[in-house]
Amino acid sequence: MMHSRERTVGRVPRPVLVLLAIALAAQIGWQTLQPGPSARADALGAPGTPATLRAVALGEPITLAQLMTLYLQAFDNQPGVSIPFRDLDYTRVAAWLSAILELDPVGQYPLLMASQLYGQVPDPARQRQMCDFVYEQFARDPDRRWRWLAQCAIMIKHRLGDTRLALSYAEAITRQARGASNWARQMRIFILEDLGEREAAAILLGGLLASGEVTDPKEIRFLTQRLEALKTVEKSSPAPGNQHPT
Repeated sequence: MMHSRERTVGRVPRPVLVLLAIALAAQIGWQTLQPGPSARADALGAPGTPATLRAVALGEPITLAQLMTLYLQAFDNQPGVSIPFRDLDYTRVAAWLSAILELDPVGQYPLLMASQLYGQVPDPARQRQMCDFVYEQFARDPDRRWRWLAQCAIMIKHRLGDTRLALSYAEAITRQARGASNWARQMRIFILEDLGEREAAAILLGGLLASGEVTDPKEIRFLTQRLEALKTVEKSSPAPGNQHPT
């Protein structure tokens, strides 16, 4: 019968036990003093050049685009750390969104992320940066991407109060996105009205009604009422040379 050659704890010399206890305590103490997992907002790397990404895609660019979208979307939530969107490098974020669209030009999700996710941070500079990105991407495919520029026009107007920039977005939709919904193509008329340029708004609105582009009876009635209201305001407003100081 073989006897175990392992020693029981009671037979281990006391100095050895003391050394083991000290080593274990030191290990626990060292682990406790280590900083928690760190994830820095500037740790988001570059997405890679279009040529590199096409090579990595191995003929499946849409699949790679989806994987990159998931990675970017989850980047703000890393193990043990949550990174606020406003702390991200938005130039790098825009580069990722652009790279994803290069792989999947028909996809809409990167533009949704720009206008509805990253563009919603309470930081005017970052909001403008995301809207500039959307405007740039809109120009490449207006008929598919107009709705995201319309969202930016609304946000820029109501949150940042930059009605002129909102008007430029709205005018771009009217000029370039022939397939845009009527409400988006009419947006510039109401922005002009808000700017006090009622005469220009009335001319555009009258032209829209005369063109026959609007066919829905309810919409025609609403726009006709708006046109009449604009004309009434114009008639009641004194000419610039006839205003009297109060």
